[in-house]
Order: sequence, then C-alpha cells, then structure tokens
Amino acid sequence: MTIDWHPLREALSACRRADLPVPVWWRDDDAIEPTPQLDQLAQLSEKVGVLVHLAVIPEPATRTLANTLPTCFVPVVHGWSHTDHSGGVGKKNEFRTPRPSAVAEAAQGLDRMTALFGGRARPMFVPPWNRINDTVTDALAEAGYTTLSTFGPRTAQLATEGVRQINTHIDPIFWKGTRDLVDPDHLILQTAAHLNARCRGDEDAAEPLGLLTHHLVHTPAIWSFVEGFMHEMMLGGATPWALENEE
Repeated sequence: MTIDWHPLREALSACRRADLPVPVWWRDDDAIEPTPQLDQLAQLSEKVGVLVHLAVIPEPATRTLANTLPTCFVPVVHGWSHTDHSGGVGKKNEFRTPRPSAVAEAAQGLDRMTALFGGRARPMFVPPWNRINDTVTDALAEAGYTTLSTFGPRTAQLATEGVRQINTHIDPIFWKGTRDLVDPDHLILQTAAHLNARCRGDEDAAEPLGLLTHHLVHTPAIWSFVEGFMHEMMLGGATPWALENEE
C-alpha cells in the first residue's frame, strides 16, 4: 500500500514555521487480558517511541494482564464492564443513558484498576463508545479522576471542575463499513485539517492530538498505517505526550 503523506508533512511544517508545538498521544481501547494483538501493540509502541494509554475494561480485566503489562503501556479506566445501556434507543453507550448506578460504576472502575495495577493506573476516565452524560461527568472528580477522554476536538480545557478534557481525534477503523482501514487519504487530510485549524486558532492547540486504536480488531492494513502515521508525526516534529508525565 502506497500512501501519500505530503498533506500531513505540509501541515506539520506549517506548525513548525508558526512555532506551534504538536503534542501527540496514543489511546488504545478494550484491553482485558494478554493477547498476541497486545504483544504486537507493545512492539509497535516501542518501535515508534510513543507510550500507549491502554483503556482497560475494569470489571473483566484479569490479574494476569496487570502482572505482565509492559512498561510501554499507561493503564487508564475504560468504563466499568463495557455494557451497552442504550436499550436500543439512540447510539450505544455505557454512561450516557441516565441510570441510578452509573456514577457508582465509574467510581468502581478506578478502584478496580488501582487494585489491579497499583500506582501504574492513571485517573483518566474513558467512557465506552466515547459517550457520557453530564451527571457522570460532574461526579468524576469526587471519584478521584483528573481527566476525561472522549473523541473529537475539545471545546474547553475542563470537562468539569477539577477534570480536564484530553480527547482523541484520529480513528483509522472504518466502523460503519468494512471495519478495515479508513481510506488513508481521508485520514491524512483529516489530521492535516486538525493541525491547520490549530495554526488558525480554530482548535485548541494545547490539547494533545490523539490517535485512537483498538488492537483486538486491527487488520494488517491498520497496523501498517498506525506505524507509518506515528513515524510521520515524530519525523515532522511532534512530541509524545503522556498522562503520567502530567500528574
């Protein structure tokens, strides 16, 4: 597969000319246990030199995962059980449809992750399907969270008092179609558009630009694109961002 990276290279060059830093981070969702795909993710993380914020589903997560997780991963909290509570109304979600136990489950998630990973677990809440309601959001700080992560450019630095918003922006999986790689040209133009918007001041340039992956369902084309993407970002002057360095 031949990919034309020039639009991304030009956008990164524009950021350099504008003296605009490009912090970049990587979030991967849905880990539960050690798998060959997780091993491949670790190898790729080490190869490109960017830590992976691994969104672990707390309720089914195994002690084996906690005991063997490589240091290239930063464990964060992926909801509670990744259960869809939409009831078939609207889009899938675990924490957007109002329900009495949602706040308690969000708090349980951090408790469970801390029990498994100790000090390695970071207080970032990643709601499954990237959807959350205001009631749960407003309860995150009291539960011990410092960060909320969903998808799309943030509109404010804080999701709620005491909880900052650090989102992801680029997802290479064509979820509503083939579930293979999105057209690479589209992904590159999308990333360039985010960078150009930051140069214009239309998006928050202080928010780390986030790549979102799902290692369990990657095809060879997705693995290849992710490697190339991270290589191009680093070569173009982006700097890796990690939550653990901010706490």
